[in-house]
Amino acid sequence: MNIVDSCGWFEYLSDGKNAKFFENPLLDTDKLLVPTILLYEVTKKVLKESGEDKALQVISLMYQGKVIELDCFLAVKAAKVSLDYKIPFADSVILATSLHHKAVIWTQDEHFEKIKGIKYIKKRN
Repeated sequence: MNIVDSCGWFEYLSDGKNAKFFENPLLDTDKLLVPTILLYEVTKKVLKESGEDKALQVISLMYQGKVIELDCFLAVKAAKVSLDYKIPFADSVILATSLHHKAVIWTQDEHFEKIKGIKYIKKRN
């Protein structure tokens, strides 16, 4: 199973320099998990930068994966993960979701760089 962090979605959608890195986990929708926090982050940015029509297209793409809601169990696990790894709220929810579902996180986010099992690539400008 795979989770692509919001920065990976943005990189892929904008055809950035690291877009190919995120292509396989995003297009393999049978193995794609989408935590609801990612729906929020990606939708907000796309709405702001590209408008509602583009946001609806992206939401449709995200819904091709399996959406994982933030429930009580994951919220408690995310709190512990946040303290253990010293990472912010959204990242802790994503990491807690990946740990619970045994999924690999694909990211450019430096918060995840040194965490074992993460597929990290340095952002290229």
